[in-house]
Amino acid sequence: MVTEVILVNELDEPTGSMEKMEAHRKALLHRAFSVFIFNSKGEMLLQQRASDKYHSPELWTNACCSHPQPGESTSAAAHRRLKEELGFDTEIDFAFSFMYKTDFDNGLTEHEFDHVFIGTYDGPIFPNKNEVKEYCFMSVDAISQSLDLHQHKYTSWFKIAFPKLESHMLLHKAV
Repeated sequence: MVTEVILVNELDEPTGSMEKMEAHRKALLHRAFSVFIFNSKGEMLLQQRASDKYHSPELWTNACCSHPQPGESTSAAAHRRLKEELGFDTEIDFAFSFMYKTDFDNGLTEHEFDHVFIGTYDGPIFPNKNEVKEYCFMSVDAISQSLDLHQHKYTSWFKIAFPKLESHMLLHKAV
């Protein structure tokens, strides 16, 4: 199945679409999302990416992330990927967005305009083993300490998004 991404400019205005791997090879800016899920104790759901992911295998990151497809809203894509990766869906709210660019050793580049969503969930989790190796809930303080000590264990976008999320939570007293 060919998966396309939505190419955007720096204002997140669509400029076209392209096959996902080609966009990553050409390092073109495209729309993406990251979902952060908390339980009722305020702990964040982290997932360890599956071993055979095309980049960042076995690194820890937020609940899920991906790209909306042409004609799909970013929110709908976020709900779709929660179900596909973790086997559940829950209410999520848009929090903020940011841009980042990361080059990987395999010649691919993530150049994304990332929309961040936050939600709360306390139910069962059914991880898709093609996407997720492990998962856990951790306190925000424990994640912050782990990031300081073990940055190499986390995805590039998580290292950028997490401090922004902490600031957002302080400003909005979220979760």
